[in-house]
Amino acid sequence: MSDAEYPPEWGEPRTRTVTWWDPVRSLELRRGVPGQEFLDGMISGRFPPPPISGVIGQELVSAADGEAVFHCTPDESFYNPIGLIHGGLLCTLMDSAMGVAVQTRLPADHGAASIELKVSFLRPVPADGSVLEVRGKAIRVGSRVAFAEARAYRADGELVGHATSSLLVQSIR
Repeated sequence: MSDAEYPPEWGEPRTRTVTWWDPVRSLELRRGVPGQEFLDGMISGRFPPPPISGVIGQELVSAADGEAVFHCTPDESFYNPIGLIHGGLLCTLMDSAMGVAVQTRLPADHGAASIELKVSFLRPVPADGSVLEVRGKAIRVGSRVAFAEARAYRADGELVGHATSSLLVQSIR
C-alpha cells in the first residue's frame, strides 16, 4: 500500500531512521581482542555497536566481570496493539544483556550465542519516554556453554522482566 491508499483517519505515517556500521568490519577490528577489552572499547567508541543497537536504540552503558547494563528509551514505534511496549523489545534487551555479561569473561576471538531463553514479563511497560535499565549477569561460563540471567527495570525501579539463558560459547574466527 502506498501512503495515498491508507485511510485518512489513520493520520500521517511516521518514520524512523536507523544507522549502523558494517558488522563484518567490526569483527575484523576486534580480532585478537578479549571480551572485556572489546566491550570497554565499544563503550568508549573504539569499536562500533552492533546493528541491533541502532535498530532498537539500546546503549551498553557498563560491562564488568560477568555483568552488563543496557539502557533503552522505547518510543511509540515499539507499541503493541494495546498501547504498551511490545514484549519482544524487552526480550531482546535482556538477551543482549545476558550475552554481553557472558562476553566479559570470554577470551579473544570467542563469542556466545543464545541457545535457550526463558523470559518472564512481570509488569507492562508503557511508552512514556522513560529509560528502561536492563542488567545482565553471567552465572557460569564454561568452555562450551554459559548460563546467565537478566532483570529489566522501569525508571522508577519497578522490576518489569526477568530472563535466564543458556548460551553456546564458540570461536568467531
